Amino acid sequence: MKNEEFTITEELQATQFQRFFNLSIDLLFIYILVLSLGTTIIMIALSVNDFELSSSVENLSLVEISFYTLIVAFLYYFITEVYFSRTIAKLLTHTIVVNSNGTKPSKGSIFIRTCCRFIPFEAFTFFSAARGLHDTFSKTYVVKKRKLNKRK
Repeated sequence: MKNEEFTITEELQATQFQRFFNLSIDLLFIYILVLSLGTTIIMIALSVNDFELSSSVENLSLVEISFYTLIVAFLYYFITEVYFSRTIAKLLTHTIVVNSNGTKPSKGSIFIRTCCRFIPFEAFTFFSAARGLHDTFSKTYVVKKRKLNKRK
């Protein structure tokens, strides 16, 4: 990037619709991952005649399923944003996570960002402001990738 000053403008930031679409698609993808993981474990257990494991996965309580879903969600957000600065949904909406200077956020920033996603009702905080709590606390922005590339 050039040595000129960089500013995140309102035009550069993702819209509320893009943010909502990102949330919806990411949650759908996490749901698919959890179902796929459970189904895979059951299929492998049945193929090796481990009926006890298969039965225990099939009979998980809602609390246990929620716990495993939180782990999958944490890993999904953390891994995709650390390595690609975007999730599957952000890929579809052509948005990306950046620091205030337009560069890739650190692992620490992404860790904070990911942890903040689990604050109750945090996902909807971007409706009342341009940035949600997970953006504010991690000092990151979700911006339109195409417009970011034009500015660099």
